[in-house]
Amino acid sequence: MKSREVHLNAYLQGPPKAENYSVVEAELPAPKEGEVVVKNLYISVDPYMRGRMSGVRTYIDPFQIGAVMEGGAVGEVVESKFDGLKPGDHVMSMLGWREGYTAPGEGLMKIDTSILPPQAYLGIAGLTGLTAYVGIKRIIGLKEGETLWMSAGAGAVGSAGIQFAKAMGAKVIATAGGQEKCDYVKSIGADAAIDYKATDDLTAAIHEAAPDGIDGYFENVGGAHFTAALENLKPFGRIAACGMIQRYNDTAQAQITDNLVYMVGKSLKIEGFIVSNHLDIQPEFVKDLTEWMMAGKIQPAETVVEGIESAPGAFAGLFEGKNTGKMLVKI
Repeated sequence: MKSREVHLNAYLQGPPKAENYSVVEAELPAPKEGEVVVKNLYISVDPYMRGRMSGVRTYIDPFQIGAVMEGGAVGEVVESKFDGLKPGDHVMSMLGWREGYTAPGEGLMKIDTSILPPQAYLGIAGLTGLTAYVGIKRIIGLKEGETLWMSAGAGAVGSAGIQFAKAMGAKVIATAGGQEKCDYVKSIGADAAIDYKATDDLTAAIHEAAPDGIDGYFENVGGAHFTAALENLKPFGRIAACGMIQRYNDTAQAQITDNLVYMVGKSLKIEGFIVSNHLDIQPEFVKDLTEWMMAGKIQPAETVVEGIESAPGAFAGLFEGKNTGKMLVKI
């Protein structure tokens, strides 16, 4: 079996470009005892991958130049010499950015596709949904009747978070780029939607939507969003800092907002988090998500492009606002 895979040619300086990547054909080895051959069905492209393309170790090692890149993927077993998996089974792995692979079966997670489609395990039912859940439930500790501001509301984590917060009985303000995305976030439950591209005073726009202030802010963007959150948070407000995509392609040192003094005066809690440090909450997440989905409270959203050769462009599209919901590449 042959497989096309995406290699990183050079570490990124600024926004991702086509020349940073190459598509290479590889021959998959036959499985040894304990191994399986998997044909990927969908792969995930995510903003956090930008850090791995910089050549600097953060909380995870960088991608290696000239080697296949890794990322979330769901696929179907086509050949097996591992007792726990048989042909036709579906599995989840971090062996994305390739059409297929041969790997030890014990390192793969078997998934049930009888209720949810396989790609859902890369989005609402996977680490994306878990990220939204951790930020809202554990970091912010959102309570019924409180007000949450979800930034990047039309994105993968943002769209999940809006629906989770509404299911928990909160009021939700969402920001998104463009009228179409604002209409979308309202369609999934946001009480107010603000087009950040159409306002020159985000602080005032948030205040208008929540004149009494916000209790929690889910940070996906950074920059002016973070500044506006500090201005609008109530005393004892909480920020869950998941990502700051506005800064990921910066080549110069970012400036620090000058209103951080509110951390003291308002007794704010600001906590950054990596979802892999909170996997212990997964059983609770699965329980709540199942109940919410059975009650019809959750509408997963996906933007799908086709072909492994489209993966670099799909990744670049994350920074250009080309996705609504989870960005996926269908193999």
